[in-house]
Amino acid sequence: MTEAENFTSVKEFILLGLTSQRKIQLLLFGIILIIYLLTVLGNMLIMILVQGDVKLHTPMYYFLSQLAGVDICYVTSTMPLMLTQLLADDGTISFTFCMIQMYIALATASVELLLLGVMAYDRYLAICCPLLYPVLMAKQCQLQFTLACWIIAPLVCVICIVCLICQNYCGPNEINHFICELPMVLKLACGDTSMTEDIIFGIGSCVLLGPLSFILTSYGFILRSVSQMKSQVGRHKAFSTCVSHLLVVSLFYGPSICVYLLPKTDSSSNRDKQIAVFYVVITPLLNSIIYTLRNKDIHRAVAKIL
Repeated sequence: MTEAENFTSVKEFILLGLTSQRKIQLLLFGIILIIYLLTVLGNMLIMILVQGDVKLHTPMYYFLSQLAGVDICYVTSTMPLMLTQLLADDGTISFTFCMIQMYIALATASVELLLLGVMAYDRYLAICCPLLYPVLMAKQCQLQFTLACWIIAPLVCVICIVCLICQNYCGPNEINHFICELPMVLKLACGDTSMTEDIIFGIGSCVLLGPLSFILTSYGFILRSVSQMKSQVGRHKAFSTCVSHLLVVSLFYGPSICVYLLPKTDSSSNRDKQIAVFYVVITPLLNSIIYTLRNKDIHRAVAKIL
């Protein structure tokens, strides 16, 4: 093999998408377009309400508005590509654009994972350490936590993308997915990918399991503290907030762990694609619904604007 042949020869990938049947593609285009618009509008509404209503200027709603912004970035990095592919019936994507799209999606998803951990810490302080809460969650601390999430996650994801770019891709170039996703692209690499797989698995374990362990520990203390509350109203309000957060956590973490950390089999490609529909399309929409459906503060802010 000559030295020139060691470089990547694949200049573009072909995304096989969700289906090859034209009628189903058009139907999915309509459904996903509606979901995308609802997701963006719903999360924008949360950001506008938190910014415009003085009573929502609290750490909990500040982090919720940050989460809404991350969800908008995340769906915008993935769903327009799906919509274009479904409408044009063409899954061709350049190597460069594939890497860019994958990086943005990875970075925003990682920011969301870290933010969910920060939100769990916020609830822990509010419920278990109410006297220290105003000091430990002052405005400056909120900004520091947010900046940490927005800096650490993108930097970590750079390592994954650099490892991926350093691989050789000499064919085939078909990706059994509807977006460029790291495990699927890595399958197409030529040569030994064991080191890259180890690095990605290590980073994925830290980004996924680190915040998840912190969240579960925080809510363990929270549940113990809530169960000791004498006020039934306070106990109900605390439980309601915690259940909403835990539901969002399970919706995002569960599918992500299945795709990035569980062992792969020969039949896992279609399974991963089906699971990805859930956390790429459904979960960002559900986030805004879950946090606003039973939230009286949000209801009051909406009624005030109307």
